Amino acid sequence: MPSLRSFSTSKALCCSTAPFRVALLLAAIAPGLLRAETCTTQSQMKPADRDGLVDAARSLSKLVQTNNTADLRQKTLPEYAKDFSGMTSLVGTTAPKIKDASLVVDQVYLLDATSLKPLADGTNQDAQFFCSLNKSIAEASFLIPALPPGRYAFAMVTAQSSKTPWRLSFLLEQSAPNAPWSMAGFYPKPLTAATHDGLWYWTQARDLTKAKQLWTAYFYYQEAQALLQPAGFVTSTHLDKLRKESTAAAPPALSEGITAEAPLVVKGPGGSEFRFTDLTTDDSIGADRIDIVAHLAPEPAPETASAEAKPKSKSEQKADAKAAIPPLSPRDRNAAAMTALLAAYPELRTSFHGVWIFADSSGQNPFVTEQPMANIH
Repeated sequence: MPSLRSFSTSKALCCSTAPFRVALLLAAIAPGLLRAETCTTQSQMKPADRDGLVDAARSLSKLVQTNNTADLRQKTLPEYAKDFSGMTSLVGTTAPKIKDASLVVDQVYLLDATSLKPLADGTNQDAQFFCSLNKSIAEASFLIPALPPGRYAFAMVTAQSSKTPWRLSFLLEQSAPNAPWSMAGFYPKPLTAATHDGLWYWTQARDLTKAKQLWTAYFYYQEAQALLQPAGFVTSTHLDKLRKESTAAAPPALSEGITAEAPLVVKGPGGSEFRFTDLTTDDSIGADRIDIVAHLAPEPAPETASAEAKPKSKSEQKADAKAAIPPLSPRDRNAAAMTALLAAYPELRTSFHGVWIFADSSGQNPFVTEQPMANIH
């Protein structure tokens, strides 16, 4: 049975994973590889269906708001309520942020996959739901790999407060006709970062692109998508447009994307190199501007001499030892990576609060440091 991931909002802590229904991916799938199931928007629903979904979403939101994980667990699919530790942590982190907020159910979608058939080998096939919005060419879509047959729904609730507004999104499943809706996934996220919403960052990114500030625009596009996309498995006509704009405007060094296999290499002093495998944004500190987040690949293992290599003389060995650069401590290496990144792309100093570095290490938690721009020299 696949699992569905529930993400926390603190990038300093990375993410919180709960053992839920489906492994949700946002990916470009070639047309024809997926069978499109049935999506019904709220304007097209029968009143009883719409009211039932709205009531379920409101009830779950109130349980999150009051940090009532005991009752929330009772409203979760039984096979996933057995291990609730990840969800307990996620709800406990979210509840204080929406404590005094008013809850409004904004959108609900019915996702009918009851006719979905397992593949010949018995595994569940992928499901894709296309939802036309107001009988226009605009649409929202949901891509769920390896989905068991069933009746699902997706609900979005706005938690509006005097501070930062939040969106609480839920994946729901109805186990039998007329049965209560059960929670199958929870995706909370703020709707603003450094007091600005996703549309503001999108507009600013366009202006920055015109001004040839491509690196700053790249991060603003990243923040726009993070704020506007309700969950990683949901996309829409507007989000597709945002993604295409971001790709077209990416700096040349990022035009092909960066990964662990194809990192962004930045030169440091003394011939040092820093390989960045991911670049994104963060607002967990709550400063007046967002932060840059960079994942740093582990240092390569030292090269070993081949069996055929000619042994070095004592004088050559002494010269090598004299020229060798002692390894930096993890903290100093992160600081040097920050300095190198800003030296390579100085425009980043003016539009962001600071930089987070996640120094990744195989089999271990990353070593994380953060510094405001004024402290990075």
